[in-house]
Amino acid sequence: MAQSLPSIVSGEGGLSRYLEEIRRFPMLQPQEEYMLAKRYQEHEDTGAAHKLVTSHLRLVAKIAMGYRGYGLPIGEVISEGNVGLMQAVKKFEPERGFRLATYAMWWIKASIQEYILRSWSLVKMGTTANQKRLFFNLRKVKGKIQALDDGDLKPEQITEIATRLNVSEEEVVSMNRRLSGDASLNAPIRATEGESGEWQDWLVDDHDSQEEMLIEQDELDNRRQMLAGAMSVLNDRERRIFEARRLAEEPLTLEELSAEFDISRERVRQIEVRAFEKVQDAVKAAAKRQAQALRTIDAQPAA
Repeated sequence: MAQSLPSIVSGEGGLSRYLEEIRRFPMLQPQEEYMLAKRYQEHEDTGAAHKLVTSHLRLVAKIAMGYRGYGLPIGEVISEGNVGLMQAVKKFEPERGFRLATYAMWWIKASIQEYILRSWSLVKMGTTANQKRLFFNLRKVKGKIQALDDGDLKPEQITEIATRLNVSEEEVVSMNRRLSGDASLNAPIRATEGESGEWQDWLVDDHDSQEEMLIEQDELDNRRQMLAGAMSVLNDRERRIFEARRLAEEPLTLEELSAEFDISRERVRQIEVRAFEKVQDAVKAAAKRQAQALRTIDAQPAA
């Protein structure tokens, strides 16, 4: 990965040019991504790694924008996210069945969060898990309960946030005051000479996010694979009844399946319930294994 990446020149205009530049890198199709990952994994092909990195720079920028409220230069936040992306590419194992975007998100977020914690310093942040959780989730919870006004929170808002995040009310008040200096997304900026607007004009792409579409499709494919694998625990009759009753666009009635298998409607219902329970247990087991694999990946320290 010796080839250089686009650089972010300081200033709002530099950020705008950077976002425009990285949009020019094409997204990769699943098979192309797999072959590039294999080339890097087996032959240390830096050209392949560079393509994997540049095709995901928009994902880094999108994630980094979610951390723009911490008062740090957004260019540096993006750069730290790019470091996490490169680490993800180095450790990515395409045989696991995950797309790189799904895997890289954990590395990108971890790298950005480590940078933010370092920049805020231990004196400002504290070291407890509760404080870190509060630090990175306060804004999200405030948005959910519509506590968006500047200044101190209302007593009932403090109580609700403390309950949701399992922290003390004193910690909520303290952290909210520390973070109260956030810049508004409606703050005016000058991107280039003669051209101005608001922050949000430059941070939001008017088009559908290809990264979100990719991740959503990856999740859908993953669920389909888990369901298909789970249905392997069913025998032929259970599978037929399960598909006809639970998966068909126009489900068959108990009476229709009763006639097909020459059994009672109650027996069809019993088989359906049993099949559903077996598939449900198999899906839960598969999801648990997958979650454990992702936690193992997430727990790996950045090099």
